[in-house]
Amino acid sequence: MKIKFSIDYRTYWGQKLMVTGSIKELGKWNHEKALELSLRAGETWEATVDVPDGTTSFEYKYFTLDENHGWIGFEFGDNRDFQIPKERFKEIAIRDYWRSANDEQNSLYTSPFQLSLLVPGEESKSPATLAKTKSFHRFRIRAPRVGRNLKLCIIGSTEALGNWNEEKAVIMECRKYPIWEVDVPLKKGDLPAQYKYGIYDTATKKIETWEAGDNRYLPAQEIGNSRLHIRTDEYFKYPLGNWKGAGVAIPVFSIRSEKSTGVGEFTDIKLLVDWAVKTGLKLVQILPINDTVATKTWKDSYPYAAISVFALHPMFLNLQSLGALKDKKKQAKFDALRKKLNAKDFVDYEPVVAAKFEYAQLSFNENKEKFLKSKEFKAFFKDNQNWLKSYAMFSVLRDENGTPNFSCWKKYNTATEKQIEDYTSESKKHFDKVAFYYFLQFHLDKQLKAATAYAREHGVVLKGDIPIGIYRNSVDAWKDPHLYNMESQAGAPPDDFSITGQNWGFPTYNWDEMSKDGYDWWAKRLQKMTDYFDVFRIDHILGFFRIWEIPFDAVEGLMGHFNPSLAFHKNELAQWGITIDYDRFCKPYIREHMLSDMLGDQKEFVKKEYLEEYAPGCYQLKEQYNTQRKVKEHLDALTVQNPNGAEHFTWLRHNLLRLIGEVIFLEAPFSNGEAFNPRIAFHSTYSYKDLDGYTKDRLNELYTHYFYKRHNDFWREKAMTKLPALKASTNMLICGEDLGMVPDCVPGVMDELKILSLAIQRMPNDDREFWHPGDTPYMSVCSTSSHDMSTVREWWQESEETTQRFYNNILGHPGKAPYFCEPWIAKDIIVQHLHSPSMWSIFPLQDLMAMDGGLRRETPEDERINVPANPEHFWKYRFHINMEQLLEEEGFNGMLREIVDQSGRNSAY
Repeated sequence: MKIKFSIDYRTYWGQKLMVTGSIKELGKWNHEKALELSLRAGETWEATVDVPDGTTSFEYKYFTLDENHGWIGFEFGDNRDFQIPKERFKEIAIRDYWRSANDEQNSLYTSPFQLSLLVPGEESKSPATLAKTKSFHRFRIRAPRVGRNLKLCIIGSTEALGNWNEEKAVIMECRKYPIWEVDVPLKKGDLPAQYKYGIYDTATKKIETWEAGDNRYLPAQEIGNSRLHIRTDEYFKYPLGNWKGAGVAIPVFSIRSEKSTGVGEFTDIKLLVDWAVKTGLKLVQILPINDTVATKTWKDSYPYAAISVFALHPMFLNLQSLGALKDKKKQAKFDALRKKLNAKDFVDYEPVVAAKFEYAQLSFNENKEKFLKSKEFKAFFKDNQNWLKSYAMFSVLRDENGTPNFSCWKKYNTATEKQIEDYTSESKKHFDKVAFYYFLQFHLDKQLKAATAYAREHGVVLKGDIPIGIYRNSVDAWKDPHLYNMESQAGAPPDDFSITGQNWGFPTYNWDEMSKDGYDWWAKRLQKMTDYFDVFRIDHILGFFRIWEIPFDAVEGLMGHFNPSLAFHKNELAQWGITIDYDRFCKPYIREHMLSDMLGDQKEFVKKEYLEEYAPGCYQLKEQYNTQRKVKEHLDALTVQNPNGAEHFTWLRHNLLRLIGEVIFLEAPFSNGEAFNPRIAFHSTYSYKDLDGYTKDRLNELYTHYFYKRHNDFWREKAMTKLPALKASTNMLICGEDLGMVPDCVPGVMDELKILSLAIQRMPNDDREFWHPGDTPYMSVCSTSSHDMSTVREWWQESEETTQRFYNNILGHPGKAPYFCEPWIAKDIIVQHLHSPSMWSIFPLQDLMAMDGGLRRETPEDERINVPANPEHFWKYRFHINMEQLLEEEGFNGMLREIVDQSGRNSAY
């Protein structure tokens, strides 16, 4: 049997079009033995192959081959599947269309759409039936956006296609989602013909909508010598344009329900899903949910410092789901405690976590024998033991040593596989302590998976969050220190969140080491996330291009540099007209005149206690205070000794750190004084202000070149060695948080890889003061705020001038802006975002509630989740309304559903 392949594709000089597949005639997936197509006319490529009798099916895929460079580029998507009909034919003609990797609709083949949002009705089990005519066409089209009880149909200008009579439309079947197909008998006299696809309602027996655009065309030569013509059209032309959805963002810990224990729990996600369904929202976005229990104090409330990238946080455990305790007195005690904690208007982290641990321990003690023998646990253990054993061992050692700092754990200051296996052996006396953490993770996993399944069943997807870093005192750093640069810290340069930059304290990644096994650590991390999420956000995706790295002896982000970076060698600096004077440019510039400006009447005290004069009017920090870390540790100790002096010590710390930051250049690591990076924002230093005009001019040009031009191609190359591998390891929809100091190469890479960007109206990535939601690209998530920002209501009151410009220029209202963000203003902002081109409009729950004056919190400042400028921030925000009550607020819910529906973000297709 002959099979003729035909496809349109525009190549460039030196590029070939090939097809490979699962049968010998197509090379058995060996691209070197693939079938080469020949250019026939225009942009049409063809090739014919003989397929042996007995072949029942095969898979195939097209790719391009650049003969000059050896580059191979496969078309997008899964392999094409061809089932050979039982009827025998001399020749079958296959007419395909190239599946571009750059098409925006490709996102519809990721997990959220395939597992929840666009789940079709049952696939047709009936085989394709061939008409008993001399020639017929099998029309096929990929169309994932077809709702339940709906089908595709085809109609056209010939009798076999209904002669444009809707009542005679030919109904198609979905035998393998999302491919729809139907056999239509066509003879030479029927062609040429025009046709169109439509979406057909099987209940009303009417065409719900026609596809947009001009009619499709079937030329006369399509009949040819083949009896069977298989024509695969790509992409139904949806009249509503691209698919769009809306969602809500809230940390799990912030959810409030009647049955929780002072904090949001995984079981509460189901209530949030119910509310999302009621209001037409399709997505629930949460913050990281991994275990952060390090010190067992409120400092562990920071969700981005997980002690394990796999383990879930015990505070999200729903205690009632474990079953009642056998001891009725203890059960009564916990019932009373639950009500007490649940009555609070914030998450009281320490007593909440303590209650979860205590109850879980009692439940484990009562059920451990049955639990450890259960098939359900054994299956969980088998699937998760690669991280579960080390996590349990780490947690027990943390408890016994009273610190997560594993450098203090004597013989266990590092972890080998042999040690882990030995320590977690069931024969050990301490095995119950180890097994308790198995118990915790088993039930957390079970509860979260149940919430995920519930969401998918109801057409709602969960969006997770992957922090860019790992906690320094974590299982990951303890077990695999070679994957991280433990002597450095990750952070961010100065931005709208913090004028001194951010220091997250995490070690940076050793990407060279991670690449040796194909980024297996990342692949496993993402694979675990697929148990719970269909969409995920990469926190600070800029870190895959370059990270802001801060030396361990520094505290402020100002003292960081990009890694990787192209530091200036001193010879290159000379070409820029700058001769490096190490003492002048690289050591803190401290002079008499600036001390008066900075320190006022405290100048003499600071000079006496912390400085030494090495030349008239020139000072340096005393050795015991000559790094930012030394200063911080010294003043932290003084604060503990004298809490009443905390305000003075904070002032002192700020100014001493500022003195240490009085530099122009930072010596590049491992350069032995030969290469240098400019210190970011050095224009604000006295060191810069006291330079002559010529040197300032040269430094200004160098600064612009370094921070905005020098690295673009270099960083693009670095990102493209990592991100494609990560994307290939998961089918989740990927969103990147690309706020801050964004290199020019970032948007292009994210667009090429189809990673959604983040568009926050108040943080545009260009010179505008605000985004207009109508300007956002489709491949983006647009939002009013993020957890690191003030809510819309709080922001509205921060600057009267800024608010006025926003009111007039973005909202388009004349006159003076109201002082408060009135509900109608909040609604205007939400509606603007809902009508944006972005694939997703996701709103903090607080911003949605701002539309209702009776339901929203009285004080907007109480709605803030995080303050990035404050490294000691207590993450305690808790929604002020129980989800059960919110579900009953028909007026608000109806209004929200109405504006979501009107925006087209709740359409079945």
